[in-house]
Amino acid sequence: MASLNGKQIANLKMEKIAKEGKVLKRGEHIHTWRPRYFILFEDGTLVGYKTKPANPGADFLNIFSVKGSQITKKNFSGKPGFTLRCLQIDAYVDRNFQLEEDSDRDEWCMQIERIGSKVSAQARIADTTNPDDMSQFTDPSKTKSKITLEDFELLKVLGKGTFGTVMLSKEKSSGEIFAIKVISKEMIIEKDEIKHTLTENKVLQQTKHPFLTGLKYSFQTKDKLCFVMEYVNGGELFFHLSRERRFSEDRSRFYSGEITLGLEYLHSHKIIYRDLKLENLLLDQEGHIKLTDFGLCKQDIAYGDTTSTFCGTPEYLAPEVIEDDSYGLCVDWWSLGVVLYEMICGRLPFYHQDHDLLFEVILTKPVRFPHDISGKAMSVLEGLLRKDPSQRLGGGKDGPAEVKSHPFFASIDWEKLFNKEIDPPFKPKIKSVTDVSYFDTEFTSENPQKTLAAAPVSTSMGNKMENTFPDFTFVDKDSQLK
Repeated sequence: MASLNGKQIANLKMEKIAKEGKVLKRGEHIHTWRPRYFILFEDGTLVGYKTKPANPGADFLNIFSVKGSQITKKNFSGKPGFTLRCLQIDAYVDRNFQLEEDSDRDEWCMQIERIGSKVSAQARIADTTNPDDMSQFTDPSKTKSKITLEDFELLKVLGKGTFGTVMLSKEKSSGEIFAIKVISKEMIIEKDEIKHTLTENKVLQQTKHPFLTGLKYSFQTKDKLCFVMEYVNGGELFFHLSRERRFSEDRSRFYSGEITLGLEYLHSHKIIYRDLKLENLLLDQEGHIKLTDFGLCKQDIAYGDTTSTFCGTPEYLAPEVIEDDSYGLCVDWWSLGVVLYEMICGRLPFYHQDHDLLFEVILTKPVRFPHDISGKAMSVLEGLLRKDPSQRLGGGKDGPAEVKSHPFFASIDWEKLFNKEIDPPFKPKIKSVTDVSYFDTEFTSENPQKTLAAAPVSTSMGNKMENTFPDFTFVDKDSQLK
């Protein structure tokens, strides 16, 4: 079953309801029981609301499919309930429900089992519509199969993570400088990160914008996936803010304006970014913003469409994500609010070392401000950090326009900002195109060749590594990387 959005739910017929009623549903990240009204449709769709809706498309919170579901009857705090293993978007998850009477619990279980069996018999037909099928996005005119790491001279290690390494490199044929992100196929498969990696590849292929990191090539070897990207060498915004503690409001306005244009572009292409944070914001050699790391993006989400996957960095999560509710593009404006707050105020708006307590703080505590920020800065932060997404600045149909028209941004000429005709408030001290001074010497002192050594793998893993990433290769023949 493909993921559902609001328009599709609105087309569900009320007369096709198999079961409906009030239940208690336990939150997945704040483990409290919340009253919900659930409707189970004959096509296998299970939709949750805060109260009984006037129509199926009104203010839904949760969307599941009971295709292939499993039910375990349980008692929670002495009351009857059940755990439902069901399909949410494109992954099976466990959700807990509680009812007042055994008979009501038994009726829910019976109907879910009946409909689950019926729609499972049609699974092959339903699954032919796969929104993550790579064939939709591959342009044969832009692909070739002969790009290898041998085409590049590896100069320095720039950084290392769980899945791989980023290296400064020079293309031998052109002499151009790039950053190559080299990822272990084995690690991606073992950690179940295949979808995120393929999503990053698709988003990078489809997007070109002054404030998004550009992709020149993607290709694979026997054991690795490689992204050849523009080298952005001005350092992470996190590094610069850590060193200076706070930015002026003018400097914060400039950066957040460029971020806003980047988000506007992604949203116009029906993409939620979902991982906006200081560490994913780079400065180029002139001091302009570059958004990077698109692995948590979700495609095919227009205004009014929703998704439900719990993902992102805890300190930047919007309340609706923590609440295990369906959410849309508006989560990116919340994250912009967190980033802008950090720049102006020098700290996170909500913080606790314990993530459960952090989530409670985000959900329940008001945002507080230092006494020395301007009224316009306070106003834009209050707007972006509203807990109700429908009331949040950027939460309307013309979300980016709402943000850009706020008085805090009144001094910005948006066309000039897009064209990079406004001088950045800070220019990194870059000595050459291969300067690595804004990267950690722990990495830059390493030998890049050693990172390419392939560890032995089993035959079964070797087969998976060979067959899991079809159509991965990409060549941007019209690259405008600068």
